[in-house]
Amino acid sequence: MAQAVQKITLSAARDIPFNKLVLSQQNVRKIKAGVSIEDLAEDIAHRGLLASLNVRPELNHEGKETGMYRIPAGGRRYRALEWLVSQKRLGQTAGVPCIVSSGGTPEVEDSLAENVHRVSLHPLDQFRAFQALREQGLGEEEIAARFFVSVATVRQRLRLASVSSRLLDLYAEDEMNLEQIMAFSITNDRVRQEQVWDTLSRSHSREPYYIRRLLTESAIRASDRRAVYVGVDVYEAAGGVVMRDLFEQDQGGWLQDPVLLEQLALEKLKADADAIQEAEGWKWIEAAFDFSYGHTSGLRRFYGAQAEMAEEERARYDATRAEYDKLDAEYAKASEYSAATEQRLEELGTEIDRLHDRPYVFDAEDVARGGVFVSLGAGGELKIERGFVRPEDEQKADVEAFDADDGGSVDLNGRSSVTEETAAGGDQSEDEDETVKSLPDRLVLDLTAARTVALRNGLANDPVVAFIAVLHAFVLKTFYSYGSDSCLEITLQSAKFSQTDGLGDTVWAKEIDQRQEGWGQDLPRDPNDLWAFLIGLDDVSRQALFAHCASLSVNAVIEPWSKRTRAIAHADQLARSIGFGMVEAGWAPTADNYFGRVTKARILQAVREAKGNRSAELIGHLKKADMALEAERLMTNSGWLPEPLRLVTDSASFEQGIVEAGEIADGGTVETPAPDLPAFLTAADNASAPTDEIDEHRHLDAAE
Repeated sequence: MAQAVQKITLSAARDIPFNKLVLSQQNVRKIKAGVSIEDLAEDIAHRGLLASLNVRPELNHEGKETGMYRIPAGGRRYRALEWLVSQKRLGQTAGVPCIVSSGGTPEVEDSLAENVHRVSLHPLDQFRAFQALREQGLGEEEIAARFFVSVATVRQRLRLASVSSRLLDLYAEDEMNLEQIMAFSITNDRVRQEQVWDTLSRSHSREPYYIRRLLTESAIRASDRRAVYVGVDVYEAAGGVVMRDLFEQDQGGWLQDPVLLEQLALEKLKADADAIQEAEGWKWIEAAFDFSYGHTSGLRRFYGAQAEMAEEERARYDATRAEYDKLDAEYAKASEYSAATEQRLEELGTEIDRLHDRPYVFDAEDVARGGVFVSLGAGGELKIERGFVRPEDEQKADVEAFDADDGGSVDLNGRSSVTEETAAGGDQSEDEDETVKSLPDRLVLDLTAARTVALRNGLANDPVVAFIAVLHAFVLKTFYSYGSDSCLEITLQSAKFSQTDGLGDTVWAKEIDQRQEGWGQDLPRDPNDLWAFLIGLDDVSRQALFAHCASLSVNAVIEPWSKRTRAIAHADQLARSIGFGMVEAGWAPTADNYFGRVTKARILQAVREAKGNRSAELIGHLKKADMALEAERLMTNSGWLPEPLRLVTDSASFEQGIVEAGEIADGGTVETPAPDLPAFLTAADNASAPTDEIDEHRHLDAAE
């Protein structure tokens, strides 16, 4: 016979006079958080108490009820009622809805359960509730006041009304986050929203800024890397429209359907990646237009060997090289320029490079567990990074071979191996077996501690080997994911900047990657062979490798939550010591890296500092996007830097630059020549003279 399921019995609810209630000392909430007590009280006054208090009868020492009730769960509601009583808006004996608990569980458990099991309202549910109130005639300010949130929060939630219901459903199913769904609200075109999502759902690039860019991008230059990669003819064959300027050189025109171009580029990129994987046999392959800077962090890199030339290729290489050297030597003695000779030398050089740049051949076992990253280069070319192994794909035998710390015995220069020894002492009794046993752990610890201190002293007296030892530790951390650890307890951290778009395409990142790859190909594959390799390097090479490894640990990032004042000051000292400056390094402000990301007021301030008031006044009437582009053009070769990129010396030089740009100096104003502006700006300037003051309110638009 089946056993009957025992039914639960819920505690009874009843009204208890307010003056019969007291807070329990077992209430777990001790820290103020969320809506204030006063705000909660106002909400209760407006709509009543929506949730009853959880109370228990107070018992005397004889176990009898005293008529008072303790509140283990509902303390904030009680405090709000208490505030209303103190304001004479609620009577002392007013009935308060309460759930009277039988006391079968500890009070602290009830208090904890009520808070732990509470789930915050999903932003989508919040939007739907706000929308229903809006449809009932409530304004944004009134909704914000009633629910004690900012007006900005209400507006942000109501913006979701412009998002496709299909995308909202995906958001409800956690297939996208709040930042992504808010990015789609930038446009009311729901068809375009869905097109963009369909395109992005097949790629790795789903960041909010990228969504906004695709939604707001109305046209793309034919010189854009995506257009170069796909081909304008393919784009047009797929139904894409190209707008051309018949009066000026437009570098191939403007592609009018960014979403279609993105889709075609993604499809082609995936097809190319699949072809590489099928042809070469890699275990995995990832394809995206861009990967965040540092995307290979945590992966072991391995390199192939350059294929040898065949006999015919070697003969052709030798012949081409001989012809090039002979022609170059003769041309060096010639007194006149020869276009034909120049062209021939270029052809021979190209052929030599082609024969010399041999493809790399990878070990079949490495390929079977390794992978490839495929992306687009700045010029629309395919960028292929081969030879990465994920930690979970490392062969167990390889890891164990390089992990001597996890079990096993260690041969101490031919002496008996040290295995597990639980005894902490050292003396053996005379009647023990004469067989030689392993040394006690405590003795080994004491002996090796003495050796460590002596070795430290010895290393301090040999600066050359000490340098190599530090270099050895650096190289292990930089180039090897696993392997024999250094006995030096030195850590080398390298911060990743995946949040910064386009960083991997900069000339600095490319040079770092080239050095990393060059050294990676030269270093021994087995980390246990690294020490002998470093010993055999010449001093210049060792110093170059050391500088490369040390440079990867530099972190001069100013974070919103940590200004890192001392570290940034040291970064400035380091920069001055090596004669470094961002202008000399090649950085210049553009619409993408600066002007398009700040307010109009900031753009005008920068132009004033670099070019003077007149230049700033002439672009003050432009819209944000046009102002950013024109500021980029005006600031070309200006040497101007935003505050975070300046050194102390930069500030002094720019103060002088401001004086030269037309600021008051020595009691007078230095006149600046009219800036080089496009015709439409010159015409606008002639039509109405610029005013002395620019309306600052026009420049306070938030950066997109």
